[in-house]
Amino acid sequence: MGSNPINLAVRFFLELTALMAMGFWGWNQGKGALRFVLAFGIPIIAAVLWGVFAVPDDPSRSGNALVSTPGILRLALELIFFSFAMWTLYSAGAIRASWIFGIVTLVHYILSYDRLYWLIKQ
Repeated sequence: MGSNPINLAVRFFLELTALMAMGFWGWNQGKGALRFVLAFGIPIIAAVLWGVFAVPDDPSRSGNALVSTPGILRLALELIFFSFAMWTLYSAGAIRASWIFGIVTLVHYILSYDRLYWLIKQ
């Protein structure tokens, strides 16, 4: 189920939403030029970490890994990424959006049980 095209589309939507949430939070944290640095810098750093650290031959990704990462470490990175995005929404005052984002993410991971099992075995 983790490689189902619909589930992969949901995951992509969650990734984009997480990056936007981080940027939204960054924008609300600073004033002046710092706003732009945080609003763009935090999502860029998160996206780089997301893209660089991968498990080789991950069926839900391209299969390429710039930095070969054990599955359990990749899973931890994903959980931190999505948890941070949920927290940024909550912290920025978008409490309902943070709960919706968290629930959709949880459902996605429940439906991706086969990928979770694969990651843990790697």
